[in-house]
Amino acid sequence: MVNRMDRTGLRAVPAEVVVSGDVLALPDGDATAEVTAIAVVNDDFGVPALVVATLADGRQVRIATGSMAYLEPVDSELGVSAVAADHGSPEELVAQIAQAHPDSDTLQGVAARLARGINLKAGSNLQDLHQFALTLLVDEGDTASALSVADLLAGLPFDGNFGRWKWIEGGLAIAAYLTRHDDARSARYSAALRAADDAETDPLRAKTAAMYRQRQLNEPNVYDPEILRASGAGRTDVERDWRVLRIGVLLYLRAHGGSETLSRDVLERRIAAELAAVTALDARLAGG
Repeated sequence: MVNRMDRTGLRAVPAEVVVSGDVLALPDGDATAEVTAIAVVNDDFGVPALVVATLADGRQVRIATGSMAYLEPVDSELGVSAVAADHGSPEELVAQIAQAHPDSDTLQGVAARLARGINLKAGSNLQDLHQFALTLLVDEGDTASALSVADLLAGLPFDGNFGRWKWIEGGLAIAAYLTRHDDARSARYSAALRAADDAETDPLRAKTAAMYRQRQLNEPNVYDPEILRASGAGRTDVERDWRVLRIGVLLYLRAHGGSETLSRDVLERRIAAELAAVTALDARLAGG
């Protein structure tokens, strides 16, 4: 039982990512109930306005889009992702994928570190999982495996620790991109990525943070000077590393829905171009 003031042990998620099977804290503050169906109601302009959750007893709870819902933790918050469960454990998932890419020194090195045990509350492990997923996407083109690993991160909630969150956020951005042809699923990842945006409860600080965030979205650092400098100096390896960082920024921007200066379509074209550029640089490095 929970009450309105005590949300200890619950996870806050954007209303848009609540799905059937979640256990929702109810508005009266002293009970929870399983969600059996979800519907989204648009306003008169066609914009999603309400998430309507149907409960196991037939009642319906309406939640405004953009607001936070509170759910009971599931296995993914306790350290066992639903994706990894299909493979036995996160460690087994990583090991199986690494076995399929024996020539990748990066994947082998990360897999060796993670083989000691994956703690989904440890920032270093989250960083390794993010690197593993990004390497699968950028270097190996193994999108299915990249999504499986990204999902290990995507199932984790925002807990106020921004050091941990940046790696979870990166996993959500990768997952949102890889599911871009499934609008509903991709939108859930994107909505989850914005969980930290609503974390600030002080109105003035929240407004200031929103203004700063919008400026970052409109004027992102995509490492143009660094890439040009490395390219001009013939430092292929350095240029490659900066372009991988650029891909991470573009993935984040895309998951955020783009910005006032960069639309989602433009971002998807730029991501594709950067992936191709890194592939070409990898070929150049391999050729000596």
